[in-house]
Amino acid sequence: MSALQCLTFLFLFILLQDATPASSLPLGRRRPILNNSNHSNFAKHPRRVVFPVNRGNCDLFSGEWVRDEAYPLYRAKECGGGIIDPGFDCQTYGRPDSDYLKFRWKPFNCDVPRFNGVKFLQEMRNKTIMFVGDSLGRNQWESLICMITSSAPFIHTHIIHEDPLSTFKILDYNVKVSFYRAPYLVDIERIHGKTTLKLDEISVDASNAWRTADVLLFNTGHWWSHTGSLRGWEQMEVGGRYYGDMDRLVAMRKGLTTWSNWVLRYINSPLTRVFFLSVSPTHYNANEWTSGAKASTITQGGKTCYSQTTPFSGRSYPTSSYVDQKKVIDEVVKEIKSHVSLMDISMLSALRVDGHPSIYSGDLNPSLKKNPDRSSDCSHWCLPGLPDTWNQLFYAALLF
Repeated sequence: MSALQCLTFLFLFILLQDATPASSLPLGRRRPILNNSNHSNFAKHPRRVVFPVNRGNCDLFSGEWVRDEAYPLYRAKECGGGIIDPGFDCQTYGRPDSDYLKFRWKPFNCDVPRFNGVKFLQEMRNKTIMFVGDSLGRNQWESLICMITSSAPFIHTHIIHEDPLSTFKILDYNVKVSFYRAPYLVDIERIHGKTTLKLDEISVDASNAWRTADVLLFNTGHWWSHTGSLRGWEQMEVGGRYYGDMDRLVAMRKGLTTWSNWVLRYINSPLTRVFFLSVSPTHYNANEWTSGAKASTITQGGKTCYSQTTPFSGRSYPTSSYVDQKKVIDEVVKEIKSHVSLMDISMLSALRVDGHPSIYSGDLNPSLKKNPDRSSDCSHWCLPGLPDTWNQLFYAALLF
């Protein structure tokens, strides 16, 4: 074969390779379609695997709480009507103390940039940021809306509250900040008359909605451990088999593996950022943070975040019920070969025994507030409050 024939053959071979449809390539080899007009910042700052975020330069999640009189970042009334759920609006519903608002998270070897709403909107122009998960995701979604509106006060906005998808639109920048309610991330359906948690499926509607986002922040955790009347399902289904129950950590791992497979299949563009929020701890058992005589006077398992007014003193928190769930999340996220960043907020949140609504919730009637051991909410967080720190760390990880 002559040199000219060899070159011709090689040229034709290359053309045929380039003509191969993307769908026939393995998931890890699909070539992204770039649209620089709507992703200019992401084009300059491509995604990379970081675990935890910025670990090489600064561990944002290793630090301590320091008092800062410049806090909080906003007041509830600055958010606009209908933004903060009554269950999170502690000051409006009678919380008498305010020192819990005066603490800032300080990493040991760096500083977290103060949130700048205008900068955030400029960088996110023409993009969609979507929180996906349970009510802790909603807690964080509402926090981000308040942070934006208080630091960029002259914007025109519109909010749509629907289920499962709610969206806050900043019209001046064509930015959408959405929350998609999916407590388990995997699907729930009525099958044979029973509410069924489908551990190996994500609904088409959820998948289609999530794929519209430029930035995704997922969370799950609390619902996997609910029992009795709080349990959100009647049976589980995996691989065509039905189970009345199973080890909850096993079920959670199966569900998260389904989620991770979804990420690998559909998030194949370097211009889509994906984050996962680690477990947000609860504080229903004061024995976790007290000792000696004081601990002996507290009912085991009582809802004893009530009356806590300052963070737990120290740089680490004693063992807690969230540790096993956190381990599952850590392991699943590590296994993902696409670019997912873990927001490891568990320890810094565990220190904030003072940050929960307890009885200062618009969701409680006066008779329930009289019995804080039974009625306190020690799962969610006051706004303003801890989720503002989650969002400051999210802001740092996303843009810096």
